[in-house]
Amino acid sequence: MRYEFKYIVKNSDLDRLRSMILPFVTVDKFAEVDHKNQYTVRSIYFDTFRYDFYIEKVEGIKNRKKVRLRGYEKEDGNNIVFFEIKRKYDIPIMKFRAPVKFEDALDMFKSRNINGQVVSNEFFPKGNENSKRFFYQVFSKNLRPVVLIVYEREAYQDKMDDTVRVTFDKNLRSQAYPSIEGLFEEDKLTDALSGKFILEVKFNNHFPSWLNPIISTFSLRKQSASKYVISMDSSKVVSNFTKSTLFIKSQFPSH
Repeated sequence: MRYEFKYIVKNSDLDRLRSMILPFVTVDKFAEVDHKNQYTVRSIYFDTFRYDFYIEKVEGIKNRKKVRLRGYEKEDGNNIVFFEIKRKYDIPIMKFRAPVKFEDALDMFKSRNINGQVVSNEFFPKGNENSKRFFYQVFSKNLRPVVLIVYEREAYQDKMDDTVRVTFDKNLRSQAYPSIEGLFEEDKLTDALSGKFILEVKFNNHFPSWLNPIISTFSLRKQSASKYVISMDSSKVVSNFTKSTLFIKSQFPSH
């Protein structure tokens, strides 16, 4: 089980916040590539025609899930992407991931042949199993891509506990109803969280004590900061009328 605490921070506080955490962290190995200290995260989120996953999050349902296709940086011939299911059980989080080449992922969506194309290695021993979990959700619930979410992630690890990650997720942008092929496209993205970024703290056992006074210095408040909900709202994927209708239906399901 893993825990995530999130905070929304003003861009004007970024440099000062970074300088205050640097004595306690090292740059994440994935962020060190090309000495950029950050990388681009791209995710296509899937939902039902009733937007069940969105409604579950907005209404604070404790046991809920997100289904997404995730990639990184820019497209090239060898891109590895991930089929992901992120499940939340009240506060703890579990993530199921399956790595696959982007071109193979496109083929799996088109052909519905989900066998034999997942990259199998020691880091993802349950890759094939997790791929089947993913496509079970997609096919059984008739999921469709509803939003593309892109941001730059500045990532750090705690020097004393490498299970603790601190990330700054910046320049959040999104596109409504993308195609699967459009995972790496940029031209239709619009700002989703202008003037702010999301601070995330991920840990297994204990919130890092050194971070508490820093959080207090900036008067930050732990809050729901779902990039999925923020981006769905900013892209106006779900209208206010539709939100009300869907909520009413969720309270009185048909039999």
